[in-house]
Formats: sequence, C-alpha cells, structure tokens
Amino acid sequence: MEEVRLLDKNGLRVDGRRLDELRPLKLEVGILDKADGSAYIEHGKNKILAAVYGPREAQPRHIALADRAVLRCRYHMAPFSTEERKSPAPSRRELELSKVIREALEPSIMSEYFPRATIDIFIEVLQADAGTRCAGITAASLALADAGIPMRELVAGCAAGKVEGKVVLDLSDLEDKKGDADLPVAFMPKSNVIGLLQMDGSMTEDEFKQALDMAVDACRRIYEMQREALRQKYHLVKEESEAKEEAPAPEVKQ
Repeated sequence: MEEVRLLDKNGLRVDGRRLDELRPLKLEVGILDKADGSAYIEHGKNKILAAVYGPREAQPRHIALADRAVLRCRYHMAPFSTEERKSPAPSRRELELSKVIREALEPSIMSEYFPRATIDIFIEVLQADAGTRCAGITAASLALADAGIPMRELVAGCAAGKVEGKVVLDLSDLEDKKGDADLPVAFMPKSNVIGLLQMDGSMTEDEFKQALDMAVDACRRIYEMQREALRQKYHLVKEESEAKEEAPAPEVKQ
C-alpha cells in the first residue's frame, strides 16, 4: 500500500494549505429560537452546533453552590458525524471532552453573579473533521455571549501540531491521524490567558514553543471573527427593530 504524503515537495499540505494557514471558518450566532443562546461553526469540514440554557434555578437543588452558578457542559458526537456510525451513547472520550471544554470556558464566565443557578452548554458535533474540541469551545463561547451571560471575554480555540517533522497549524482529519503530534489550545486574548493546553504525540521544546505561538496567534484571529459574528447578529437585530418602528400604523376602519 502506497504511503500517504502529508507534505508535497513545495511544502504544501494535502489540502493545499501552507504550514501556518487556517482551514476555512464560518461562524453564525443566534440560530436556535428555543435556546437562550446558540451558535454554529464550520471549521474545515467540522460542523458543530452549540446551545446555552440559563442561568436558571439549579435542579436538583443539592448541586447548587451558594457563591456562584454551576456550569455544566455536554459534548456529543452525532451517530452520523463520522465515517463509521458512532454509538449514540456517551463515550469515555465525550465525557472527558465535556469536562475539558467546561474547564476551558469557566474562567471567562462571571458565574458569581448567579448563585444557586445552573448554566447548561450543549455542543453537538454534526460532522467531525479533527479539532472538534477547539471548534466546540469557539462556538460555545459565542453561544454564551448570545445568551447574554456576563463574560470577561470570549474564548477561542485552535490546534497546532507536527506533520512529517514540520510544525503546522489547524490539523485536518488525515493530518491528525497520520501526523506526529497534536496541540489543542483555548485562549482568551485580552487577558492573555490559556484555558486549555493538551498535547498528544512528541515534540522538541523548540517545536512545542513554535506550535504554541502558532496556535495562540490563530486564536487571536478567530477571536476577531467571533466579535464580527456577534456584531453582524446585533446589527441585524437593530435593523429589524428600526424597521418595525418606521412601519406605518395599521389603519383602523370606522
């Protein structure tokens, strides 16, 4: 069987990207009417939906905290999200990523304003293509902002890694499976805080520093895209509100 080459002779990757190039990214805010806040992300071939409910009274009451809200997160991959049908039951990996994503988002939320309450985050992966935890964090942070929950700032996620001895940004599914290392990062740019840092594989110290710098820089770019997505949502809301105010009053027949 012929070995798959992840870098060509010009240093380009299998999908034609440069080493430091992000996959195409699309963000939408407020797409679910029933949730308090929602967001949708397409990052490469990833398609992920995030919804937020709350803050609301903690149920059951014994989980309530007197000084802050309890943040709960459920990361779930749909059975049709991967090449082979996935069991709908929560896997050990999904439970782990639910915890990891919650811990990455917690520092950004002003949960002290809502004692004895819960804030629930649901992340549904509709189609997976590597980097789902980072894309899920990006979408969930937008959904929290859309829900009007007080936040210190948005959280953006992106991964870097190592492929055929080269440090690369934003691994695709093939690069994730065949590459040498993967380094997911979640970052809050204004406060310069890293909320998530994991690594799978092996890198030298210099490669690690290069990959981390690359991922942080990408998070800064994604953060600006998040802000623009929120601006577009509320600009549209403003236009709709002004249009209703300017609409002539209906005539009343005598």
